[in-house]
Amino acid sequence: MKILMILTSHDQLGNTGQKTGFWLEEFAAPYYVFKDAGAQITVASPQGGQVPLDPKSDDPAAQTDDTRRFKEDPAAQALLGNTHKLKEVAAADFDAVFYPGGHGPLWDLAEDPLSIALIETMLGAGKPVAAVCHAPGVLRRVKAPDGTPLVRGKSVTGFANSEEEAVGLTDVVPFLVEDMLKENGGNYSKGGDWQPYVASDGLLITGQNPASSKPAAQALLKLLG
Repeated sequence: MKILMILTSHDQLGNTGQKTGFWLEEFAAPYYVFKDAGAQITVASPQGGQVPLDPKSDDPAAQTDDTRRFKEDPAAQALLGNTHKLKEVAAADFDAVFYPGGHGPLWDLAEDPLSIALIETMLGAGKPVAAVCHAPGVLRRVKAPDGTPLVRGKSVTGFANSEEEAVGLTDVVPFLVEDMLKENGGNYSKGGDWQPYVASDGLLITGQNPASSKPAAQALLKLLG
């Protein structure tokens, strides 16, 4: 079982002068779900090399058992320091792809033609795609075979407008994940703010927020049988 995890290379939080990147829990929790199931994991990003960690996800209040395990796992840390370039990976080499969130993907992966093509190719080959929190933003430009938005008519979730408002970034992000999914015709639903919530529709799995990353990874494993 070979799983590709794709992280952002973007580290600037709009024009705020603050840093962003990927959210640690959203990588660590799925990583250990996959690793403990015996999967081979490859990590890629648009630029390759070291990926930027959202500093807020490193705060003591944001830590979980999985992030603490990560902090004591040099091999996992080394993966994040030496990610493959997106242009170097091929959908044919993997059984599934998982996108952790953080705000970064809204700026780079949502518009990345290689990421868009990879998702379309994976789904076209009958392979599952999962994305959590802000990472469902990567589906923004992805098309179904008939040229309509991929998410049209599909059950989806992602970081809620109310959650974005709670972190004070509604006017900073390039688009709101909830609004985008609805505008593209997705059947958007959500759970309570910060509570685990996963939507599955065929080969597409989406999770609402950081707490949804582990159940989303478990849902992906279930699809892989």
